Amino acid sequence: MAIETQQIDITEFIDSPEMATAYLDAALIEGDPALFAAALGDIAKARGMSDIARKAGVTREALYNALGETGDPRLSTLIGVIKALGLK
Repeated sequence: MAIETQQIDITEFIDSPEMATAYLDAALIEGDPALFAAALGDIAKARGMSDIARKAGVTREALYNALGETGDPRLSTLIGVIKALGLK
């Protein structure tokens, strides 16, 4: 019997600063910069990408590109997003 799986939208589960911090911590433990950027993107989507982009000082499109699968964000962008999210 084959195992049936379902795709989930992780943004539905990032509902508190503690959850967001735990998610980023788990991404950091993996040691993959692309995974960390993707996790940061998930949190930004959960909180509202347009608002986070504005607070981080970048356009929404630029933020999607930077934190997307093929993105390679600058450290200043990552730090700006982390600050915009109110995370430490």
